[in-house]
Amino acid sequence: MYMFKDKVMVYDTDYQGIAHYASYYRFFTDAIEGYKRDVLELQTNTINDSIWFVVVESKAQYHKSLHINDEIYIELYPKLSKSKKALTYELKIKLVNTGELCTEGYLTMVSINHKLWKAVEIPSELLKRIMKSDDKTDE
Repeated sequence: MYMFKDKVMVYDTDYQGIAHYASYYRFFTDAIEGYKRDVLELQTNTINDSIWFVVVESKAQYHKSLHINDEIYIELYPKLSKSKKALTYELKIKLVNTGELCTEGYLTMVSINHKLWKAVEIPSELLKRIMKSDDKTDE
């Protein structure tokens, strides 16, 4: 498991100070970007000159509203597909002060050759880092 801390900011909320539904995807994305930077050692969705990660599926299930200034953490669990071409990030947003689950969901990204626009296997060095971090998830 990878954990990422965040805070609900004014730009995440509506006039009443409640987080807008799209903001939860910002939290998901920020956690994924942190994981890619800290664990996979990637700075962008570009793996190399010809391989990109692209989002192909997402889901969010809302259990409890977040409010302005709520401190949250996002638990991220990476799951590699059997084909080794897709990576699903299972995500849970929880309140720091209570640990209460507010939102859960996932984003699935596929490794593609952007010149051919075809799915390709994730490079072996990156697969090793993903599997190593996934092993830590089971601890």
